[in-house]
Amino acid sequence: MQIQEKCHENVWILSGTADGPILADKLIKLNFIVFASVVTYRGGTSYQKKPKLHIITGKINGIDQFINFINKNKIDYIIDATHPFALRISENLIKACQKINKPLFRFERNLRNLNNKNLNYVEDPISISGVNWNNKKLLLAIGSRFLDTTASFYLDKGADVFARILPTCESISLALRSRLIKSHIAILEPSKNKFNNLERNLCQYWKIDYVLCRDSGGYSQNIWEQMHSEGLIKLFLIQRPEVGKNVLFFSEYDDLINKMNSIHSFSHE
Repeated sequence: MQIQEKCHENVWILSGTADGPILADKLIKLNFIVFASVVTYRGGTSYQKKPKLHIITGKINGIDQFINFINKNKIDYIIDATHPFALRISENLIKACQKINKPLFRFERNLRNLNNKNLNYVEDPISISGVNWNNKKLLLAIGSRFLDTTASFYLDKGADVFARILPTCESISLALRSRLIKSHIAILEPSKNKFNNLERNLCQYWKIDYVLCRDSGGYSQNIWEQMHSEGLIKLFLIQRPEVGKNVLFFSEYDDLINKMNSIHSFSHE
């Protein structure tokens, strides 16, 4: 990757704990000043402390909030590496950047197992068809927002429903208020190690038949895809929603940074 060093260019990264730290390290090495947004203090601990890194903790959601942050911190480039299903954040960020004419880059991991032709994709959590759910064990890994609705749908069809949720106050609260049996809720942080056996062991401990998760390209999804290919479970993936058409999409870190570099070079010719 051939990139000229930059001087005092500000980049704002909105991301989870997997891609954000990697992008930040690469940009800082190129002399960018990086602002990284995380939802919780724990999320910020995924980043190494560096002089040119600023961790911003807390939710920034609305269009006006995005614009104010960009203007206040004199942001030159914005990278949206949020969860593929965090559609509201991405849509508001697109509108904010369009209003103030700031370049926006969208990063999404593309870890889908293209060799596995037997993966099952569905449009939404309750659109699985052709399954007799009686006495079948279903693991939901769909986030907490629609957990109760989805769990209720499959419980009413006779399934034995389990869920894997993130260790956040909101997720735990929503899960405990759902119809799920409390002992059927696993609270855990997804591993960043694709060889970690936690997700596999959880499925084997509960004797899971089916897994329903979002097609986010995460490490947990890789494990479930492997188990699916081994015939241990049957995996259903909720299709990623489409984010704005006028956004530059990347699935490789260096491709994104190279494009950022080319835009900067052109604007300064």
